[in-house]
Amino acid sequence: MKRFLFCLIVVLCTLWGGVAAAQSPAQGTIIVAEVKGVINPLTANYLDRVLALAERDQAHAVVLALDTPGGLETAMRDMVQMMMEAPVPVIVYVAPGGARATSAGLFLTLAGHVAAMAPATHIGAAHPVPLGAEIGDVMDEKMTSDAAALIRSIATARGRNAEWGEQAVRENLSLTAAEALELGVIDEVADSLERLLAQIDGRQVTTARGDVALRTLGAPLQRQPMTLVERLIHIITNPDIAYLLISLGVLLLLAEVADPGLTVAGVGSAVAFILAFAALGSLPINWAGVVLLLLALLLFAVALFTDTEAIVTIAALVPFVLGSLLLFAPFTASPPAAPALRVNPWLIGIMGTSIAAFSLGVLRAILRASRLPPQSGAQRLIGRQGQALTDLTPAGEVRVDLENWSAVSVGREIQKGEQVQVVAISGVRLQVQPVEPEA
Repeated sequence: MKRFLFCLIVVLCTLWGGVAAAQSPAQGTIIVAEVKGVINPLTANYLDRVLALAERDQAHAVVLALDTPGGLETAMRDMVQMMMEAPVPVIVYVAPGGARATSAGLFLTLAGHVAAMAPATHIGAAHPVPLGAEIGDVMDEKMTSDAAALIRSIATARGRNAEWGEQAVRENLSLTAAEALELGVIDEVADSLERLLAQIDGRQVTTARGDVALRTLGAPLQRQPMTLVERLIHIITNPDIAYLLISLGVLLLLAEVADPGLTVAGVGSAVAFILAFAALGSLPINWAGVVLLLLALLLFAVALFTDTEAIVTIAALVPFVLGSLLLFAPFTASPPAAPALRVNPWLIGIMGTSIAAFSLGVLRAILRASRLPPQSGAQRLIGRQGQALTDLTPAGEVRVDLENWSAVSVGREIQKGEQVQVVAISGVRLQVQPVEPEA
């Protein structure tokens, strides 16, 4: 047995090493990473992990396949700094067809050592966007100037069209792939990654370690997708998904309140809220919206235990809708290059109606059913009267509801033939007390 266990451990270690080696890029390979969706701290951590892997294993270059509407300024700046200081060439490729690199995506594209786009893609529209906030002209000019200075510095460092980059910030301009190539905003247009790598083979780029000649033609590709946890968190950082998780948590929590006991509803509510809070940590939120949603939850819960459930439930819809609309609309101006984040109004209407209908219909029925006396088993006998078949001193037998039961008196001793009333159940015995005759 010891030899068998030793051999098993050796085999498992060998297989693990083989898997690790298969996942680790060999020297001279090109690592392909993909960022699709909103730019947030998770995408910044993902790029940092990929660049560290490329440097550790001496990969020849990193390709960042990009399709984004923009994102948070802090995450965008972190990613720009990573690419500007990367010791490994970073090739930003806006793909596939129909993809975009707008708002923060423009900054990331210009920061790459090589900037390329697939046909039928577009880039630009990088004017600072206040997320639901009303800002004055002075604040708007400060935000715009800050973003314009940043994009000029990036484009100048990479030898690209800094003048158009500033116009994209100040005037919210956008370009197709062909137009961007013609104006010198990007370096290449290619309909596939393989063709792009063939087109840029031999190009000289300057990294943090100095000038490098790209050797990309025929180089082996090593794809490094997000891990399962990273993909999950990246998906739930979509405002609609995060809001859906919050609404689902509210719905399940109300179900748990209506029928307590840490059932599937309680566990599901906890999971939904944990995932929602993980998503909210990567999104700009308005705490006034959160407070309004909590107030709505309190009113929905109160409605379950009052006789005016319809009125209170309808009243709860007001803070619920207002909180939903304000959830991703901070009162302060948003950073430069932030995308317009908001919950779909149709989703707000659907979830508000669903929660109200569920509260008035299903949960109310569950609550009423839980208050009814038991309809089966010994519990249904509580409160009913019967007759003592033997003396109860204190144990004996009684007949209740045409059934004979073992019973024990919880008061004085009961004589055979006396009327008794069931007051509780103890195991398989009824606890009874005598029914005193009226005066």
